[in-house]
Amino acid sequence: MNDKFDNATIYAKAQFPGKIILVENDDAIASGLDLIRSESIIGFDTETKPSFKKGEFYHVSLLQLATPDFAILFRLHALSDFSLIKHFFENEEINKVGVAIRDDLKGLQKIFHFEPKSFIELSDMAKKYNLNNFGLKGMTEEVLNLTLSKKAKLSNWESRDLKLDQKIYAATDAWIGREIYLALTKES
Repeated sequence: MNDKFDNATIYAKAQFPGKIILVENDDAIASGLDLIRSESIIGFDTETKPSFKKGEFYHVSLLQLATPDFAILFRLHALSDFSLIKHFFENEEINKVGVAIRDDLKGLQKIFHFEPKSFIELSDMAKKYNLNNFGLKGMTEEVLNLTLSKKAKLSNWESRDLKLDQKIYAATDAWIGREIYLALTKES
């Protein structure tokens, strides 16, 4: 037997199971938020076009909010009225869960002002629960026994049309944070 594979663990691939909704204009914001507003725990993430040159900077391109049934992907560069998203972010009754959310929130606040309420940082929970991993990919494996593809991370989030793999990646990243949170809090 090949020793190289004796200790290898093969995990099933994590993939968002619900419907992905793309919000690309102000008129669609309300209906997108209405699909998830009744949930008390929402997966949260953002994506930004990567910069490969010194001094190059991009604003957050995509905001992702997810429940088990819906992932709402907000194309931020196509929006101008952030009042409903602001209200959602300031709603204390809805927990918004993700990893590295401090940076995400700072990036979003460069686009519009809001007071973040009820945001939960999973890496803080990882410390509390004595996990070995603090990133989303590692926590997905450790807590859920699933693997998380990060292949689309460095793609162009500002492209005119998002590709299917980008949409799935973005939806999965937001949704999986929620799943990790639920798994950790169920055990306590």
